[in-house]
Amino acid sequence: MGNILIIDDDAEVRETLLSLTRRMRHAGEAVGSIADGLERLRQGGVDVAFLDVSLPDGNGLDALAEIKALPDSPEVIILTGRGDADGAELAIQGGVWDYLLKPSPIKETMLALERALKYREGKRGSCGPVALVMEDVVGKSRVMRACFDAVAGAAGAASSVLITGETGTGKELFARTIHQNSARSAKPFVVVDCAALTETLVESTLFGHKKGAFTGADSDRVGLVKLADGGTLFLDEVGEMPLNLQKAFLRVLQERRFRPVGATQEVESDFRLMAATNRDLDAMVEEGAFRSDLLYRIKTIPICLPPLRDRPEDIKPLCVFRVGQLCEQYNLPLKGFDQDFFHVLEGYAWPGNVRELFNVLERAFVSSNTARTLFSMHLPQDVRIKVAKASLRRPAGADAQPEAQAAAVAASAQAAGIATGAAATPCCDTWPELTQALGETLKSCKDVVERRYLEALLKRTGGDVQKAVEASGLSRSHLYALLKKWGLSMDGPGIGSADPV
Repeated sequence: MGNILIIDDDAEVRETLLSLTRRMRHAGEAVGSIADGLERLRQGGVDVAFLDVSLPDGNGLDALAEIKALPDSPEVIILTGRGDADGAELAIQGGVWDYLLKPSPIKETMLALERALKYREGKRGSCGPVALVMEDVVGKSRVMRACFDAVAGAAGAASSVLITGETGTGKELFARTIHQNSARSAKPFVVVDCAALTETLVESTLFGHKKGAFTGADSDRVGLVKLADGGTLFLDEVGEMPLNLQKAFLRVLQERRFRPVGATQEVESDFRLMAATNRDLDAMVEEGAFRSDLLYRIKTIPICLPPLRDRPEDIKPLCVFRVGQLCEQYNLPLKGFDQDFFHVLEGYAWPGNVRELFNVLERAFVSSNTARTLFSMHLPQDVRIKVAKASLRRPAGADAQPEAQAAAVAASAQAAGIATGAAATPCCDTWPELTQALGETLKSCKDVVERRYLEALLKRTGGDVQKAVEASGLSRSHLYALLKKWGLSMDGPGIGSADPV
């Protein structure tokens, strides 16, 4: 018997689903808001949650990340009164089990619930707690915990893994971690730098050669593919692999057999393939720069690593980890950190991600000499300058006075095309909810401006999605997520047109 939670503000929908749940001999509970739903889910014991999209206190899709981050999080089935392809995409990316339209047929709802419960039962039976060896992998953010779960799943499998992410996010480190936690950990982890492969020696490097196969082949050579026999072959920057080699390598993946240059017989190699790239391989397939059949072979288990700017809460533990390594390397006592040191680092965009952060930390470490505490003054000047310039471009911060907040809000409103008058006071006179928000937190002010901006954007673009995307600088999925958050629609002017139940 499963325990089902219904999160929906429609009393009739709640009662219908509760009745259906009891008919299927499961226990059921129902609440009418996101806050009440999260409070119940934190108590644990819920197997499946039916989650409405449009709720009185927000968009159900916005709560997905928090729900999935809970210990023993439930399977989630989304309910919505309006079909939305972008919303479905966001929901599936957030890890939901199914996406149902209201009113959904009873049979379809029952089938979705039965399958979700069966999946959960199987997951519990086969995926107990896994103790991973994570020596050099650091992170406590929600997005990194999701990556750790993916590592655990990949370590227990034998399928090919494709790790994607920007330069410096730690793709090779994650590949090594999967290898160390796999059944092949005692065998070699062989790295192939596809960007460094030369056209003339690429086959010899990968497959090896026999003595006399070409000028300079003075002895037999074992290729990297054979060296990975029994272990893992890691193709770093696989997007740089030449097209002519992609075809040859595809056969190696299919047969696990190849012929060294100059040899007459084929050689076998039992390796597990992992690959990494910072390029968009799907786009390269469309352009004809990467073979689609090869992509299907290497992308059995995809893992996407987030950029450092999307997980600022990981900066502090990364600093502690790296500076601890440096202290041990230089045989110095552990150094402490001034709070402003982290404040500066968290204000930087980190285009080079963790690799750039570690480089900056080493420069600061060397600059501090024997000092026991790292201060922001120890950081490189180029980093401090960029952070200072970025802070000057931002509107009034959380510590600003109400007058400064009002000026910043008024400026944002004018940028959105909202009539505000000559100063902040007329703006508040014609914008009553802003007057109330200014007496609360900065977040309240930002929320008011965000909604007004979207309303003005929809009016100005006449509900044209492409024009709204171009004018706002948002991606299509991000725009839809914000519209869902505020119950707005691209149909017509969109003011106050909430998702129907």
